[in-house]
Amino acid sequence: MTAALVAAGLGIVPGAAQAADPVPVAAGMAEALTRAATSETFHSPADRTIRTALPGAAGASGKASGKAAGGASPRTAAPQTTQAAQAAPDAGADPALAVDVSGTSYTAHGIELTAVITSADVALDVVVDWGDGKTDTLTAHGSTEVRHSHTYATSGEYHVTVTVTDTAGGVRATNGGLFRTPGAEFTAHTPTRLLDTRNGTGAPAGQVAGGGSARVKVAGNAAVPAGVTAVALNVTVTETSGSGYVTAWPGAGHERPETSNLNYTAGRSVPNLVIVPVGEDGYVELYNGGPQPVDLIADVTGCFTRSAAAGYTSMTPARFVDTRNGLGAPQGRLAARSAFTTRIGGVGGVPEGITAVALNVTVTEPEGPGHLTAFSGDGPVPTASNLNFVPGQTVANAVIVPVAADGTIKVFNGSWMPAHVVVDVVGHYGKDSRAAFLPFTPLRTLDTREEARGWPGGRFRARDHITQGFTPEAATGVEAYVLNTTVTDPGGTGYLSVAPGPHPLPEPGAPAAPAGDRPGSSTLNWTAGATVPNLVQASDGDHGVITFWNQGYQDADLVLDVFGVYQTK
Repeated sequence: MTAALVAAGLGIVPGAAQAADPVPVAAGMAEALTRAATSETFHSPADRTIRTALPGAAGASGKASGKAAGGASPRTAAPQTTQAAQAAPDAGADPALAVDVSGTSYTAHGIELTAVITSADVALDVVVDWGDGKTDTLTAHGSTEVRHSHTYATSGEYHVTVTVTDTAGGVRATNGGLFRTPGAEFTAHTPTRLLDTRNGTGAPAGQVAGGGSARVKVAGNAAVPAGVTAVALNVTVTETSGSGYVTAWPGAGHERPETSNLNYTAGRSVPNLVIVPVGEDGYVELYNGGPQPVDLIADVTGCFTRSAAAGYTSMTPARFVDTRNGLGAPQGRLAARSAFTTRIGGVGGVPEGITAVALNVTVTEPEGPGHLTAFSGDGPVPTASNLNFVPGQTVANAVIVPVAADGTIKVFNGSWMPAHVVVDVVGHYGKDSRAAFLPFTPLRTLDTREEARGWPGGRFRARDHITQGFTPEAATGVEAYVLNTTVTDPGGTGYLSVAPGPHPLPEPGAPAAPAGDRPGSSTLNWTAGATVPNLVQASDGDHGVITFWNQGYQDADLVLDVFGVYQTK
C-alpha cells in the first residue's frame, strides 16, 4: 500500500485485541474541564449595597445611601445609581438590609450566582437581572443565602444586578458586578502572515535557535481585536537541519507546557494548525524544541473573543472533495497555480449561512514541490499557505477557512506541477451554533509508548482501533475537543481516522462494545518511520467517547494531547 490510498475506506473489519480494552476517561480530564469552566468570577461585598426607599416610604429624600460603585474595580463594581435615586429609610425600616453578590462560571456560558442577604425577619422579593435582557424573580425571608444559575445565549461581558425588596419596610437594596463568560466565540480571518523569520515579518530576520522561542504579536495585529482570548494559527517549521518539535503557548506569565504542537525532521517543512490562548500582553510564543536552529512561520486564520460571534458545531468527518474520483471538484489533479471552487454551506448536512468551516485538507500524488492554500470562495488568493509538500508526498493538515456568502470555499495549488486534493469536513462555525471555546492547560491523555493513563501497554496495532473516554459523567454540553494527534515510529505507510464512538464505555470487566463502521475520512497520513502531527476538532458523540483508527497495515505509536473543548452550555 502507498500513501496515495488516503482514506480509501476498504471496509476491513478491525481486530478485537485493543477493542476489548478501551481506555477510560483520562486522568485529569475532569479537573481540566472544571478548572476551565470555573475560571471567571466576580464579587461585590455587602458594603457596596445601594439602599433606596420605595416610593412613598417614610424618610425618602431623593438620595441613595451606601457606597457608590464608581470607586470599585470593574470586576467588583456595584450597580451605578443616578442623582434621582431615593434615600435610604430611617433606622426603623430594616436598617440592616444589604446583599453580598458573587458569581462563578460553571460552563462556557453559565454563571452560578450567590446572594447573601442580611435583613430583618420579613418577607423579601429578590430580582436577578442577568444583564442580557432576562430576569428571574425569587422570594426569600430574612437573612439568608440565595443561589441561582443562568446560561447566556452568547459569549460576552454582562452586568449582573441583584435587587432585594422589603416591601413592608419600604426599602430596596441593590448590588452586583461585571461577569465575563469563560467561553469565547470564533471570528474567521482571511489567512494573514504574522510571523516569518526568513524575512523579518513579525520578528527580526534569522532562525530561531535550538531551545529558543519566537514571540508572535497577535492582539491588535492584522485586524485581530485587542480583546482576543485565543487564536487559530497555521504554524510551519522550515529550513530544518535536525529533528525536533515546536510548542505554542501564551508566553509571558505562563509556564511552557511539556506537550508539542508539531514535530519535524531534517530537510522537511511541516505545518500544523494550532489553537492557542493569547497571553495578557497580546502575544503567543513558539518554542523550538530541537537542538538546531529553524525558521518559523505563523499565519492567522481566525480568533476567539468574548463577544457574540460564531459558535461551533461538530460533525462526523465527511468527505466533500476528492479530485481522484471527481467528488466535489473536477476529476483529475488540480492544475499548477490554479484553484477549484467547492460548495460547503447547504451541502451534506452543513447548514447555509455558516461563516467558517473546519476542514482536514490532504494533498496526495503531487508531481512537484509546492503548497496549498484554502480560502473564502469570494476572496483573492492569500499569500499564506496551509500545507507544504514535495513530489510524491501525501500531507494532511487541519484548516479553518472563511466561507463566502454563497457557501463556497476555494483551494489553490501553489505548485508549478499538478496534485490531487482531498477535503474532509469536521465541523462548522456560524451564528446559529452555540458551542464556545474553553482552552485549558494542555493535557496528555494517551501515549502508546508508555504503560500509563489507563493504557495497558503495546503499540497501536495495524487495522485496529483505540477507543478512549473523554467526557466525565459530570460534564455537560461538550460539543467537541481540540486535540493534537501525533503518530510516531510507524512500520509502514498509513493514515489515521478519528470519529465519535457509537457506544458508551463498558463497565470494568465487561466486553467491549462494537467500534462502529470504519471511517472513510482521514486525519493524518504517514510513511515508515515518520513522526506526523495534526490538530483534530473531534466530536465525542452522544457517549463522551472518541475512537482512533490505524488505517495502515503496520503497527505505530499514537500520542494524544488535549488543548481545549467546545461547550454549548
